Order: sequence, then C-alpha cells, then structure tokens
Amino acid sequence: MKVSFLDLQPVTARQRDELIAAATRVIDRGWFILGEELAAFEREFAAWNGSAFGIGVGTGLDALSLVLRGWREMGLVHAGDEVIVPAHTFIASVLAITEAGLKPVLVEVCEQSFTMDPASPAAAINDRTRVLMPVHLYGQLADMEAIMGLARKHGLLVLEDAAQAHGARLGERRAGTWGDAAAFSFYPGKNLGALGDGGMVTTDDSTLAEVVGALRNYGSKEKYHHQYAGPNSRLDEIQAAFLRAKLPLLDGDNQRRREIAARYGREIVHPEVRLPAVVRGDEGHAWHLFVVRTCRRASLQQHLTANGIGSQIHYPVPPFRQQAYRELFAGIELPLTAALADEVLSLPLSPVMDAGQVAAVIEAVNSWQG
Repeated sequence: MKVSFLDLQPVTARQRDELIAAATRVIDRGWFILGEELAAFEREFAAWNGSAFGIGVGTGLDALSLVLRGWREMGLVHAGDEVIVPAHTFIASVLAITEAGLKPVLVEVCEQSFTMDPASPAAAINDRTRVLMPVHLYGQLADMEAIMGLARKHGLLVLEDAAQAHGARLGERRAGTWGDAAAFSFYPGKNLGALGDGGMVTTDDSTLAEVVGALRNYGSKEKYHHQYAGPNSRLDEIQAAFLRAKLPLLDGDNQRRREIAARYGREIVHPEVRLPAVVRGDEGHAWHLFVVRTCRRASLQQHLTANGIGSQIHYPVPPFRQQAYRELFAGIELPLTAALADEVLSLPLSPVMDAGQVAAVIEAVNSWQG
C-alpha cells in the first residue's frame, strides 16, 4: 500500500460542496479584500481560540513580523533589540525578527519536546532582550507556564509562534492565548489550512490589534491616510471564506491526529527509531507532524520510499547554517540543533488517513533493517 506523506486532495474533497459554496458567496458578493468574510473569520477564529482579537494577514511569516513591527511602532521595542527564539525551527521564525529590524538570539530546545527549553533563554537574557518567541513546534505547546514566568520576571514581551499549533493546549488553554500575541499560519498543509497562503495574529491587546490591522494595509487606518510605513499583507476574502468552512472540522481533525499518533506510539517498536515525547499531556498535542529520530535517517527514508511510504525532513538545514545568515550567526555552535537536523524524519500523519494506511506506515518502519 502506498501512503503519501501528505495528500491534500482527500482533505479538501470531503468539503468540496462547502468550499464551492464559500467561493461562490464571495464571487457573487463582488467584494474581495477586507470584507465581510474576513471580518467574520477573524471573529470566529479568535472566539474558537479564546483570544479577544484576530487580525487576518497574508502569511504566517507576516503575522510574526507584523507583531514585532507593531511593538516597534508602540515604542515597546527598538531597532537592534534582541528576540530569543529556539534554534530548531523553520526559518520564518528568524526571518520575522530580522525583517522587523531586531536581533535574533538562538537558543537550544528541550530534547524531549523539540520546544524552547526555559533554561536556555534564562541564560541568554541581557539588557537588550525585549521579546521571547517560543515556537510550538510540530504541534506541541512549549512550556508556557515557565516561559511566561521568566518573561514576567524580566519584563519581556512574549510572541508565540503557533504556526504549527492550531488547537494545541494545556488543559483548556490553547496555544495563542498565553503570550502577549501569537502568530498562526494557514498554509495549506497546516492543521487548519487555506487553499493558498494566509496567516492570523491573535492578541488580547486592543492597541496592538489596531496597529497590526493598520500595518497590514499599507499602514493605513483610513483610506489614503497612512499612519505607518506598512506592507500589503491582507488575508483575502476567498481564503477567509474557505477557512470559515474548514474551522468547524478542526477539533475533530486534531482528535483524529491524536489517535493516529497514539497508535504510532504504541506500535512502532523499532529499536533504532526514537519516538517523539509528549511532555505535557497527549490530549493537548495538535500533532501537526509526527517526527521520529534515528542516527541512520537516510537508510530509513530509503526503506520507506521503497515500500511506498512518504516522509519528509523538518528541517535539514537549521537557520544558523543558512547562507542568508552566514554573517549574523558566524561561529555559533548549537550541537543539539545540529543533531536534530541530521536525525529527524516526519512520518505521514493526516486526519483522513485510514486504519490500513496507518498500519502500512507502522509495518514499514518496523521492518527496516538498513
């Protein structure tokens, strides 16, 4: 049996009629930017998440950078201030910081959870530190209780990178409601994915919401009057309509992801495959990705491919080794991050996988001999 790493066709096919109706509604209304669909989705997503405000933007990267730029406009951070961010993350987490004219400070993650180890930023804080940016990587909530305690002790702002964590929670409190603001991505492969790019800022801060809302629209609160030098980054009406249709399925999809991850955890027993650890309760993990570790990754991936099982590497080149940051991070050594880049492998995980597909993945991993 062949199992793709991620096949979005069956994910969208189950809502084909609803998505066509959503698109038709936008087409018939004839209003395509900053209209009723976006306003409704902002309200609905914020209410679902437990946030006071939602501001739809063009991408998850824009969501991160616009929060940081908003804080600059509000005078809470200044050019050259430092933002502490985990080193094991997608490069967007770092790009947002440099785009906002701030300095990223990379720290190691917790080896068990792949999320920010609170001990690492504690050692990195200095008088230029202004922001902590925990990343809820692969769908697991970072240790937000410890991180928020650290931030309050030092008077720091907290921006949650929740791009992979729609619905992740600790108890009943979801990702995106712990810090001063959060950024979500609606890239098509995310737990809540659009049929194109999209992002969202969530916050309880009315001033930040107003500033970000202006910044995303050329820095304008009123047409042809520009308070800030802002970009064009608006979640368009048709994507907002699609996301409104998909939002009611999200909790159920996350539960199915948890069921698949639990079965993987029980039945993958290969001695050379290290399973992901759930350190804050599996009922709160959103399981955007199921990421294993092995010292012989290439061999395992080749074996899976030969058996019709798709897989991907997240992320083979960490930000501190990227050409784009060769000068900024020159001489930095982050051994755990480097090891993860060499060892992690993501297995198929989708809410529309059936029992046979899950069994095929498990059988393929367990039969690997190298």
